[in-house]
Amino acid sequence: MKNTDDFNEILNYSIIKLSNALDIKVITIIQLLVLVIITTLLLYLIKKAIYKSRHLDTGKKYSLNNLIRYVITIIAFGWMLQTLGFDLKIILAGSAALLVGVGLGLQNLFSDFVSGIILLIDSSIKVNDVIDVNGLICEVREINLRTTLVLTRDDKFILLPNTLLTKNELINWTHSISSSRFEVSVGVEYSSDIDLVMNVMKEICEQQEGVLKVPEPFVRFNDFGDSSLLFTVYFWCENVFRVENIKSQIRHDLFNKFRQQGIGIPFPQRVLHFPKDEEKV
Repeated sequence: MKNTDDFNEILNYSIIKLSNALDIKVITIIQLLVLVIITTLLLYLIKKAIYKSRHLDTGKKYSLNNLIRYVITIIAFGWMLQTLGFDLKIILAGSAALLVGVGLGLQNLFSDFVSGIILLIDSSIKVNDVIDVNGLICEVREINLRTTLVLTRDDKFILLPNTLLTKNELINWTHSISSSRFEVSVGVEYSSDIDLVMNVMKEICEQQEGVLKVPEPFVRFNDFGDSSLLFTVYFWCENVFRVENIKSQIRHDLFNKFRQQGIGIPFPQRVLHFPKDEEKV
């Protein structure tokens, strides 16, 4: 009986006590540790279950896991305050006016937070998506509450405010499907065999690594230019982020093949007329 009393006395021993507002006891520390362990374990199990699912792609798994993590963290933080003896109702009521003032002063910051929640919920932009933001081609690596981490084609990491992704128009190259259509254009001499040109362009594109066989690449005779006949080969590719390397290799192979087949690529020509000097009177 004495041991039990001693044990209870140890558990109720006050480590930090500030009048009646704050009284941190040994049992409070133990409860906080248990809460942290349970929260960490719960987050781990949820993440493992989400990423094990076969019905969601990687981007949706990331968004769902992050959203659940934020909710559980907020609940756990509130529970910690309650365990420490704080009355959440009084805290929220007392800080209402302060929050309004802070909100007015930090509108952009709160706007980024709201935009981050929207991005995580609607999944319009997901991790590993390739997007075009005001001409900047980049791959989404992380979506956080305030910013989104992206990787550019120059292999530079950039933090974009979430409002930039929700308020402005952007192109999501991989929103619904993993492949997109691209093109390579070229102009040839007017004396060229157009059937041969179209066959060569299609053949080079079909042989290029990274170009999809289905849908099949095709060539279009676009227009009669000032100095050349204009052709474009269209193809589909899954490696959207590094497609410029594929397009570069196609241009390289086209140039060599045209040279072998005697197909010329003209350069623009300009004719200048100089007026004759007027005879001096």
